[in-house]
Amino acid sequence: MTGLRPIVIVLAGVAVMLTEACGPHRVAGPSRPGEEIIALLPDSDSGSVGQARVSNQSGSADLSAAREATHVAAGQSHAPPATLSEADVERLFGSALSALPQPPRRFTLNFQFDSDELTDEARALLPEILRTVKERPVPDVIIVGHTDTVGTPDANFALGLKRAIAVRDLLVQAGLDPTFIEVISHGEGDLLVKTADETPEPRNRRVELAVR
Repeated sequence: MTGLRPIVIVLAGVAVMLTEACGPHRVAGPSRPGEEIIALLPDSDSGSVGQARVSNQSGSADLSAAREATHVAAGQSHAPPATLSEADVERLFGSALSALPQPPRRFTLNFQFDSDELTDEARALLPEILRTVKERPVPDVIIVGHTDTVGTPDANFALGLKRAIAVRDLLVQAGLDPTFIEVISHGEGDLLVKTADETPEPRNRRVELAVR
């Protein structure tokens, strides 16, 4: 894999053109005209790898493991996939990867039964959430409220929204600009733990919060 100019990284099965996504950022290193290296890297947020197929008129190569890579050149078939070392990934793609946005951080906050009151464990997470928000140059916070299946769907939608708003208000009281926050309710429509109707389940009484 040495001697090539890396052009494309595949992140969890999604191709990202570095020259487009990163503006003037380029990966330094020796190159041979007309050749590209394609690597499959784990998603920085979830750790998932996924898979990708790299193809041109001369054939194709499947990438399915972390750091698996191939190189291609115009009019030539793909090189058999090989696994890059972590040092190779840093050397070839480090500049481009460092220019990508920070991955989102996700938090789950649980609630008391039929209430918009956080559990003690959930309330203890608020300082960490605020620190995470302050680390972002332009934070974007999405708060999604959920319920268990006790009650009607309409009532649970309203309760999920009430929970999301309660978390938003706590963050605003702590100094977060409300224009950075979006609140949504899924009610009982997206259960973390699948249950029958009218089943109390503490893990479903939650807000899921993402900081991007």
